[in-house]
Amino acid sequence: MENEIIRLKSISRHYKVGSEIVKALRNIDLVIKRNEYVALMGPSGSGKSTLMNMIGCLDTPTSGSYMLNGNDVSRMNDNELAEIRNKEIGFIFQTFNLLPRSTALENVMLPLVYAGLNKAKRLEMAEKVLADVQLTDRVKHKPNELSGGQRQRVAIARALVNNPSILLADEPTGNLDSKTSVEIMGLLEDIHKNGNTIIVVTHEEEIAKKAHRIIRLKDGLIESDEMNPEIYKQQ
Repeated sequence: MENEIIRLKSISRHYKVGSEIVKALRNIDLVIKRNEYVALMGPSGSGKSTLMNMIGCLDTPTSGSYMLNGNDVSRMNDNELAEIRNKEIGFIFQTFNLLPRSTALENVMLPLVYAGLNKAKRLEMAEKVLADVQLTDRVKHKPNELSGGQRQRVAIARALVNNPSILLADEPTGNLDSKTSVEIMGLLEDIHKNGNTIIVVTHEEEIAKKAHRIIRLKDGLIESDEMNPEIYKQQ
């Protein structure tokens, strides 16, 4: 139990669309342990985005319970969820979601402002994670002065700066060319080796194959949950 970071128990999420009830998730049970590297897969409408939003505390379940790092987040209000998101979860998005008028350094420092750290500490922590993603020479550059791969590295640094419990990456290579995609997935592998728990949401088999465990969803249910044999062959 103490090695668990995520425990979903009988999680359902229903939406009302007009007079219809859409069952996006149906009684999902899922445990993810510390330092796992998991891919969530599934076609459009499978429930993978809803599950990602649930894990990322962007949405609350219709029924069921969600324990994240010992906290019951399924019963939290919006303010409590915002605090948990800032402290426990690092988000990486397909579209990078960087502030266009801010430098790489300022973008990475932003979560630390919400965490209430003083400027000297924010600066120190942001510079360290930018060095970790090999961007020391780009800290003063704004997003439009960076390549797509560099922008995603800034986004990864921002996700890491609070030392979150989990890193949640939504189609992290969706806007990148194949060479840059390989670099970014290599960086995520390095981050995982450093002890981070990583969950990647993707519809691409090539990206999912980098993960150590692959969970496939269909019609709001977990269709399969398997360890990646390719990874374990290499070890």
